[in-house]
Parts: sequence; C-alpha cells; structure tokens
Amino acid sequence: MRIGVDIDGVLIDLERFELDYGSKFCLENNLPVILKKKFVDDEVYDLTDEQCAKFWETYLEYYAKEYKARDFASQIIHKLREEGNEIYIVTGRNEEGLTGESYGKMKEFVSKWLEENKIEYDRIIYTEGSKLPYCIGNYIDVMIEDNPKNTVEISSKIPVLCFNAMYNAEIEGENIKRVYSWYEIYEKLEKKK
Repeated sequence: MRIGVDIDGVLIDLERFELDYGSKFCLENNLPVILKKKFVDDEVYDLTDEQCAKFWETYLEYYAKEYKARDFASQIIHKLREEGNEIYIVTGRNEEGLTGESYGKMKEFVSKWLEENKIEYDRIIYTEGSKLPYCIGNYIDVMIEDNPKNTVEISSKIPVLCFNAMYNAEIEGENIKRVYSWYEIYEKLEKKK
C-alpha cells in the first residue's frame, strides 16, 4: 500500500504548538488570548495579518527544525515500511514565513527534521495548492491528513485518515475515518488490507 503522510498536524502536533506558542506570543506582545478554534494561526487567535507574520517570524524556524514528532509516529511508520508499505511524505511546506538566512532552506529543514526524528519515507512530495492532484499522480492509496480543506478534497477520490484536532472536528464523510493516535492509524491501516 502507498500511504501519504502529512507533516504539520500529523507527524507534528500543530494544534498543540499553536495553542502553546500562540498564547505565549499573545501574552508577550500584550495581546488578548482569544481562542477561536480554527485551523490557520490568524484564526486560532484573534491576530491581524501583521501579528500573524510576526508570530511565524518568531517561531517558524524553531518549529520547522526542533519541534518534536508525535509519539510513536517513527515506530509505526517503521513497522509499516517493514511490512512492505511505501511512505510518501506529502507536505505543503514552502518558504512562506522564512526570512533572512533561513529563506530557501525549508526543504533542508524538512529532510533534517525527518532524519532527526527517525521518520522513514520513500519519497517527499512538496505541494502547492490542493494536495489531491499530487496524491492521484503518485498513486496514493490512503492519505493521513488533518487540514479540513485537504481532507475534504482528497476524500473525494482517496480514503483519508483524519488526525483529530479541534479545527477539523466537524469534518465528516464516507471516505473519512477519524484517528487520534499513531497506534490507531496502524490499526485502521491493518483493517484496510
């Protein structure tokens, strides 16, 4: 089976990062901590575009290089590959938000982060816009995703395991199965075989 795996929100707990570092950012910048339960950081907290840009300017490099993978992601992916599955990292990460010496280094950050967190893979696919054409073009059998828009689009053609978060809690569909941990992902993939 060819399994597509998103990074932000799947390999990394994006929700936890934005809750912890977003509230820290708000308090350090004398902003109210108003949680709105949306996906994009300027919607998670009541931030202006300028404040949002400052947030990512402050924390993006740390997040991209040092924030740890979810528990058991490495072990489960290793087990899946041992069983003959192919792992395709399908990510929308790009240079947006990187400035100065960091600009142009996101792919380097991704490769190094995957290595340091012992995440095995067969191929990395960097996407722009909808991930659906990339999934179809690479014959992905099932995608593990958290982004609400991507989940809905991809599930129109390919089964999606939607990693649960408050920002995707209302997403449902015939081709969408909600998951809460990497061990549950493993169980669902075993049943799919």
